Amino acid sequence: MFRAEPRAAGRPAVDYERRMRPRDRTLAAAVLSVCAAIVLLWPYTSVVVAGPWSILSVTVIVVIVATGMVVRLIRGGRFADGALPFLAQLVVGTGALTLLLVPQGALLGIIPTGTTVSAFGRLAVQALDEVRLGTAPLADTPGLRTMLAVGFALAAILLDQLISARYALPAIILITAIGAIPMIVALGDANVPWFVMLAVISLFLLRHSVRHDRRRPRRASVGLAVTTGAAAIAAALVVTPVLPISSTWVGVGTSTQLDPSLRLGEDLRRPTPFTVMTLATSAASAPYLRIATLSEFDGSTWSSDDGDVQAVTDGFGDPDWTEQIETVQSRTSIRVTGISGSWLPVPYAATKIVGVASGWQIMPDNRTVTSAIRDAADEDYTVTSEVVAPTLEQIQAAGATPADIEVPAFIADTASEVTAGATNDYDRLIAMQSWFRSEFTYSLDAPVDGDFDGTGTDAVEEFLQVRSGYCIHFSGAFALMAEALDMQVRIVVGYLPGSMTDEKRGDETIYTVSSDQLHAWPEVHFAGIGWVPFEPTASLGNPTGFLPANTGGGSVSDPTLPEPSATPSSEPSTAPRAEQDPGASQTPGGDSLQRVDPGPVVLVGAGILFLLLVPMLVRLGVGAARSGRARHGDAAAAWQEVRATLIDVGVSVSDADTPRMRGATLVERGADPAAVDVLVDAVERSSYARVAAATGDLLRPVRRVTAQLRRSVDTRDRVTARLLPRSLVARRDR
Repeated sequence: MFRAEPRAAGRPAVDYERRMRPRDRTLAAAVLSVCAAIVLLWPYTSVVVAGPWSILSVTVIVVIVATGMVVRLIRGGRFADGALPFLAQLVVGTGALTLLLVPQGALLGIIPTGTTVSAFGRLAVQALDEVRLGTAPLADTPGLRTMLAVGFALAAILLDQLISARYALPAIILITAIGAIPMIVALGDANVPWFVMLAVISLFLLRHSVRHDRRRPRRASVGLAVTTGAAAIAAALVVTPVLPISSTWVGVGTSTQLDPSLRLGEDLRRPTPFTVMTLATSAASAPYLRIATLSEFDGSTWSSDDGDVQAVTDGFGDPDWTEQIETVQSRTSIRVTGISGSWLPVPYAATKIVGVASGWQIMPDNRTVTSAIRDAADEDYTVTSEVVAPTLEQIQAAGATPADIEVPAFIADTASEVTAGATNDYDRLIAMQSWFRSEFTYSLDAPVDGDFDGTGTDAVEEFLQVRSGYCIHFSGAFALMAEALDMQVRIVVGYLPGSMTDEKRGDETIYTVSSDQLHAWPEVHFAGIGWVPFEPTASLGNPTGFLPANTGGGSVSDPTLPEPSATPSSEPSTAPRAEQDPGASQTPGGDSLQRVDPGPVVLVGAGILFLLLVPMLVRLGVGAARSGRARHGDAAAAWQEVRATLIDVGVSVSDADTPRMRGATLVERGADPAAVDVLVDAVERSSYARVAAATGDLLRPVRRVTAQLRRSVDTRDRVTARLLPRSLVARRDR
């Protein structure tokens, strides 16, 4: 019978790798925590529009991880007494989030108060509505920005605690679960680079977990580690491209987000338009409603204006027009029902707004209303506005404000050709407006088929040749042609005039605005008159036109007259509606909901699960090969499998141990002495006998010993041993 041989007293354990100092281990854990959190955040860049949210979230992540690192360094680098680092990260993280997101009402800008908590609550509700009812990619709104920063802050705290304590498996599961949400929920395209980075960061976490634990082996097998990582990366490259993932968010509600950019194509192509707001107006017709303006063009995109803001009580500032220009005052009451975001739709030129909640601010430069903490959903307010109505002679004499901007030669030549017969700026703009409306066609499909779905100079040149597109192409082309004629121009994002209903509110007519009336149009600045809108989009809206003074002057309001109106007429205009899916189910309100195909979700989940199981599958393959050799009496293979199992369950193994010393360890861990005796005898005979003797089948004792080793540890260590086998990155016996 095998007898355990005691370890020689006082003999130093052999360590072939210099241990890292506590400070170095703390720094390594912090770097890994930041990298892991960024890998976790990465997939969200595909479903949220680029903006301050990403920089804000990364800043909070770095602050939180740095806080934990500093606390651990002060405490001498002790990793696992994590109560103090955890509490410090909660306190510092809360202060950072308060300072960066809702400093209003907080003590010193960083200590939350009841006002701060209420603001966070409102923003959370707004964010949930935006995610539940919005269309990916979602706009970077205050609500969504806040909830993303809070969510990533909590994830960073958890990741830092897990990585510092060397719990690799829970950390990898956390990264995978949160990082996969955009692809699973939004049904986005498979993000192959992210899967690769997930495999890489998982390998580093596993290596860190093994290397810096004194109870675990510290001698790495570079070859086997690289093999495991390569297998994970190869699986990512093979599995993810074949996942048939849809690229469209399938919403379950009737709401959309206000977006100040020119990304209107997907919203306009929605198959089921729905009402986004209702309005009542004292004017003869429903007005255009603006969200934001875009004045800066860098050659590829128009950027939304972000000028100074002021309180609603301070008004919209001084008028752009002189006293000689006639204006018509109107009042419009607006109730938002199906949109969310940080902007309120208002008519131009707004001069007063009442009924809005506190927190909304006015941007006087473009007479829009925005907020850093409020959401447009369910707002009910009234706007007083002035419709500027110069005579034809006044606007022809005024001339457009000059702007010295260079545009590509093809666009400039086209502008000169179209306006060759005009003698003043206004007539040139009317000539361009008529040319677009008569020579071009409106289409939501042509931009996609022609691969010019944008407003850059290349897209505009393609549009001018194809002569088919939708509002952003018309407005973008008109704007660049106006700039080629040295005119100051900007693009407005908003909504077309609503559709008249049979309802009345006193003397005011009720209109409804649909989601497919999202629109973009250009405005040109005239000295002494201000910004004048034009409508080049074929078949939509109400084109600009002003009457001579001898006819009473002002804008044309009768749609039967040859000169169309600069302001909306009572003729409702809507964008062509996409053909409805005949197989879609109908809600009582008439909006159809597409049925989600569970196949992509299942396949994405299966791909992620497979990636997580790669280490276990590699370990099973290696174990099966050793077991096969052990069955034929290979003592070295049998002993290697036992050693690997010891490492997997977290038992320190030294290459200085003799077979009998390791056998003693096995017996101490609860292994059957008889089975251990068979294995030790076999490996000693194989190593030291002059003539190798037949040892017979060693698979039975190997299985008995390894099973008993796994039963000797708790459930967590047993699961870790299976899913993240440490023996894959530990050096093999010589």
